[in-house]
Amino acid sequence: MAALFGSRVRRLRTAAGLTQAELGARTHVVGTRITQVERCSGARPTQELARALDEVLGADELLIDLWPYVHREAFPDWSRRFMEYSARAVGIREYAAHVVPGLLQTEDYARALLRVYPEHEDEAKLQQRLTARMERQRQFAAGDRTELWVVLDEAVLLRPVGGQAVMRAQLRRLVEAVREGRLTLQVLPFEQGEHGSLGGSLTLLTMPDATEVAYKEGSEYGFLLEEPPEVRRHTLIYDRLRATALPPDMSLEAIRSTLEGKYRGASVPSRAARRRLAQEQLQQSGRRQLRGGGGRAARRGPRA
Repeated sequence: MAALFGSRVRRLRTAAGLTQAELGARTHVVGTRITQVERCSGARPTQELARALDEVLGADELLIDLWPYVHREAFPDWSRRFMEYSARAVGIREYAAHVVPGLLQTEDYARALLRVYPEHEDEAKLQQRLTARMERQRQFAAGDRTELWVVLDEAVLLRPVGGQAVMRAQLRRLVEAVREGRLTLQVLPFEQGEHGSLGGSLTLLTMPDATEVAYKEGSEYGFLLEEPPEVRRHTLIYDRLRATALPPDMSLEAIRSTLEGKYRGASVPSRAARRRLAQEQLQQSGRRQLRGGGGRAARRGPRA
């Protein structure tokens, strides 16, 4: 349905003699958004955009009538294609800008994320998406040992998705995945400043024939890049992110520190508090030893 919607937009735009940039200006979106709609390579059009396109192109409510069917699709076409590529990939390199990648999410974390979208207010639809995400994880775990390398923005660690308990379980899941050798993980700290993928997440997939595809995603868009020049450009962006991120050992320590600091729970003392307590116990033990065995030996008299 998204492909049908896009083809109708393209046909009407061409008949009106408008470029994609001109249509974007008249509907108050960037020209590349029109490109995504026509190619079915971006996020599904919003209802507001469908209405604006219908009015500007004189579609007599055709696009408005098509929009509900586009919106009901469980996954946009670009998302399905991305998952198909992912299932066959022998290498996955990902920069996660906002949330933990789907392959590493706990069920509670994934549910909290999916619940914020209006289309998932219906519990059945939410469960459908959640089941699909968990099944994708199971398929990944059951398959060959695909190389998985993830760069997490520091924001991912600090955003309390689902609350304290959910985040504690999620960060523990990341630590376990690293320990099991399933994952190479780096954290990109805030202090690194601006970078080439600041606006959204980036995934690079290496296929069995050594070809690569790139996938960019934000909260309202997502699209595949398959042309070699574009893939090379985004590979360079990812390599720079990986070079400026913390090394894996330091990244694991950063996750543990966040877990024991921000998400440790009210009943669990912080790492600093535990360190102070250990030092106090050592000092007390030392004082007891001095009191118990520190006296002078009894003076012996002269030998006969």
